[in-house]
Amino acid sequence: MAITPTDLLVIEGPTGIGKTALAIALAERFNGEIVSADSRQIYRGMDIGTAKPSVEDQARVSHHLIDIVPPDKSLSLAEYQAHAYAAIESIVGRGRLPILAGGTGQYITAVIEGWQTPEVAPDFTLRGELEAFAEQHGRDALFARLRALDPGAEALIDPRNVRRVIRALEVSIVSGQPFSTQRRKTPPPYRLLEWALTMDRAALDSRLDARIDGMLARGLLDEVRALLAAGIDRKLPSMSGLGYAQLAAYLCDEMTYAAAVEAFKAGTRLFARRQYTWFRQHGAPRWIDITETSGETLADQFAAWRAP
Repeated sequence: MAITPTDLLVIEGPTGIGKTALAIALAERFNGEIVSADSRQIYRGMDIGTAKPSVEDQARVSHHLIDIVPPDKSLSLAEYQAHAYAAIESIVGRGRLPILAGGTGQYITAVIEGWQTPEVAPDFTLRGELEAFAEQHGRDALFARLRALDPGAEALIDPRNVRRVIRALEVSIVSGQPFSTQRRKTPPPYRLLEWALTMDRAALDSRLDARIDGMLARGLLDEVRALLAAGIDRKLPSMSGLGYAQLAAYLCDEMTYAAAVEAFKAGTRLFARRQYTWFRQHGAPRWIDITETSGETLADQFAAWRAP
């Protein structure tokens, strides 16, 4: 029996460009629910700096994969992928439209391409040794070790992502086989419409700076202070996020407030450029300039795409 493909709308793009607002508007029009593809919004208690949808927005439209782990825990890519598939299946089971929306490229690509992650159990002793090596010699030296074992990993992994480099080294060392050769894909039965949002870079930079000013005005510094007071270690993955890392450094007297805010803004602008790079190199999105195309126009385009 033929499997009927599941319609899946994907809305991706750089941080701060308006993905959430568009996803909510389309979900309301097309009886949809949103599956978050954001590696920071998974953490409870980290709301302002991750730009989570407001309580009111979450009341308007059901959101999934937000606030699913505490900030002292982590979520692997495979775990996220499993959660996302389960959420999409449950949404479809209710006769509603799943909308995968976010800026974490690996999350989105893993879901729509059906990445199969290597079945190698964590080796925490080895991880500790690799983390110590990275701290002593730097991330470039760590990546050089991976490249020596697995030249193919260079096309898969950002050398700046120390956690992913360590995992790839762990898989390669424990299994005795290159990490890159263990990556398989089993695409799920989705009929995809993949939109990547864009706008003029200078305009986006200004928008990001204003967004950060708004976060600070709404109490982001107090949010970071509360996390530190609750014993959340600055070395945890959750605290490496933009804004949290810089403001924690300020609160620990490692930089001035002005320097922390400027580092936050500069890091966010650079991060947006990396997101553009990912989405251009993975998948086949339709690029939408949101300054030239209205939400109403996009809704009409989606309706036409979905029509039998």
